[in-house]
Amino acid sequence: MRRMAIASVFMVVMLVGCSGARPVLYPNAHMQSVGKEVTEQDIEDCKRLAESAGAKEGSGKAGRVATGTAVGAGVGAASGAVGGAISGAVGRGSMIGAASGAVWGLLTGLFHAVVGPSQPNHAYTNYVNRCLEEKGYEVTGWQ
Repeated sequence: MRRMAIASVFMVVMLVGCSGARPVLYPNAHMQSVGKEVTEQDIEDCKRLAESAGAKEGSGKAGRVATGTAVGAGVGAASGAVGGAISGAVGRGSMIGAASGAVWGLLTGLFHAVVGPSQPNHAYTNYVNRCLEEKGYEVTGWQ
């Protein structure tokens, strides 16, 4: 029973983390005249065109996790060195601080990559925005 609950929570977190951002459109005259179904088709068409042109939707989550790990290690090493200098073991404090900081950075990076906002890269959003604007829509942002 416990494994089932853990698996369910994991699946919900993964679905939330994987749901991509979508353009938010202002309900102008064009959007109102074509309706929701055509609007959704146009969004999907523009997304496909962006990908076929080489713009990738990916948000660079792996890069953010790696950066968080490196920053965590650096901050941990610095704070460990300070703590080690106070106690008289700078090298050992620095090593412990770097290791704990790296783990903290990795875990927080993973958490934010899974649960945090998933924004597509700028080339992709710019391409989709322009495509939608050429079709008569007004993009107000992504969410």
